Amino acid sequence: MNCELYSILAMAALNKPIIMTAIMGRQDFAWADQRRRQYYPPDRNILPAHITLFHHLPPQALAEIKQAVKDMTGMNHPPKTSLHRLIHLGNGVAYELHAPDLLAMRMELADKFHGLTVLQDQQTPRLHITIQNKVSPKDAKQLVTQLSAEFEPRPFEIKGLALHYYEDGPWQSIGEWPFRG
Repeated sequence: MNCELYSILAMAALNKPIIMTAIMGRQDFAWADQRRRQYYPPDRNILPAHITLFHHLPPQALAEIKQAVKDMTGMNHPPKTSLHRLIHLGNGVAYELHAPDLLAMRMELADKFHGLTVLQDQQTPRLHITIQNKVSPKDAKQLVTQLSAEFEPRPFEIKGLALHYYEDGPWQSIGEWPFRG
């Protein structure tokens, strides 16, 4: 890639918010993504299954954000996590995660990012994986009822943290960092 094109792409990326997600283990991701493809309206399903930790971090702070993620993943073991229950989102369905260690890491990062976060990211999140959204409340309720009949809480693997640029559609990966503690 020539330097001019790279510079143009880099400048464009600087105007896109940064999203932080937790990286699922391979088998758990395959399971969650299959559920998302099965139940999410196909014309609206532009992302794979994901666990959002921060929705909108400023791209101008990328170096600081990357360093905080590297430090966090370098010092910590993968957090014990479990699929806790199904939740009705009104117009969708998600699996809620029970992940106190991951939530504590996220809150520590929120403290480091003080002054950089939008209002949505200043709240304590309910960690979840959305498998259906933008459907009628009736359809969402039916899916919760259907899936609840077979649901049992179980361990769920979280193996690292990832950063992405929001691209008004599919996200552009910035990088992934595994827990190494």
